[in-house]
Amino acid sequence: MEIRPTTDKDLDAFVDTLHRAFGRFPETPAEGGGGVWWAALEMDRNLLAVTADGRPVGTAGAYSFELTLPGDILAPASGVSFVGVLPSHRRRGVLSAMMRYQLAELRDRGEFLSVLLASEALIYRRFGYGPATYSQQLTVARHQAAFALPRARGTVGAPAAGPDTGAGAGSDTGSAAGSGTGSVELLRRSDCGKILEEVYDRYRRTQPGALSRPHPWWALGAGQPPVSPAPRYVAVHRDTDGVPDGYAVYSIESGTLTVDETIATDDAVFTALARFVLGHDLVTRVVFKNLPPGHPLRWQLADFRAGQVTDDTDWLWVRLLDVPRALTARGWFTDGDLVLGVDDPFLGEHGRYLLTVRDGKADCVPTDREPDLSLDTSDLGSVYLGGTAPSTLVRAGHVRARHPGAVTLADALFRAERGPHCLHWF
Repeated sequence: MEIRPTTDKDLDAFVDTLHRAFGRFPETPAEGGGGVWWAALEMDRNLLAVTADGRPVGTAGAYSFELTLPGDILAPASGVSFVGVLPSHRRRGVLSAMMRYQLAELRDRGEFLSVLLASEALIYRRFGYGPATYSQQLTVARHQAAFALPRARGTVGAPAAGPDTGAGAGSDTGSAAGSGTGSVELLRRSDCGKILEEVYDRYRRTQPGALSRPHPWWALGAGQPPVSPAPRYVAVHRDTDGVPDGYAVYSIESGTLTVDETIATDDAVFTALARFVLGHDLVTRVVFKNLPPGHPLRWQLADFRAGQVTDDTDWLWVRLLDVPRALTARGWFTDGDLVLGVDDPFLGEHGRYLLTVRDGKADCVPTDREPDLSLDTSDLGSVYLGGTAPSTLVRAGHVRARHPGAVTLADALFRAERGPHCLHWF
């Protein structure tokens, strides 16, 4: 078996092998090759596993993204995707060979971060990836969707009125509804692609854990709604100057309004959009997909139990390819010194690093000192963005702490200014 990079000539074989690996049949691309989830493939970043007689049996690929790190820092990151092996060739080492080849290739490119969405949680930890952001789905019964009156004066993002105080949302396409912080306009997905792209880009630059959506994704409709051209309604929020600063993309089927994605530049904008969709007539429930854990929407409802959390799951998985570069790239919010002993079982590597943080900047160098924390690469990926506390992994028996003070310091060091969250699907 051989692992080799692909070229543009391999596109059909790559897509066909990938679909066969997952037991799916390809969609028919729209004119120009757009409208399918693989339309933005970067063929110079993909791999094929081929047999001795040249038959493709496995695929692996990567996208070129920017990942927002704590401290509003944008860092290049490889988005690993399209990983699959034909059922006839599984459990023969094909997957491990592709992942080992890919990690070496990413390092050769000078990259220090790799991310992915795991189809199965058991697979990718052994390759050094750890879950770093999390996602929840919130379902709200329409008849219980009244908002509580805010108990604190001057609360940022506090609601101004209940969801049933105006006309039903969505009853007049293109009309605007007052929100207290601007206005909400209802548009069709086909009419507001540029707005979605611009608002998302503003949002992702200040949200830890967010990934960029390169322009070709939007232009080719490569992905899930709202990137894809699938029919959707879009509630666009505009500030008092008329500038778009948020949106909610939704569809309605069998009495359920499903919000694929809500983007808001602050809590007030999210509240206005939530009021808009929760005020929609002729629906029995509203489903908000991919909210971060601990989102305040449940607390804003008069009936706390009206919001039921489902689909509580991992989302973005992170792997550090170069520990010192990755740790010095992100922003920090507590000063301190910590020695990390990092094992990389998949690549057979081990390192000890002295992490020194002063005034928001870090220095990270190899050291011979005994580690304060001993962990593997997947654990380091989980804590890297601040979405998983090191103490959680210590209590779970995955990270070893030399003394209790090390755990307290690690929790303080690795926290982010706000919880990381990723909405992008790839």
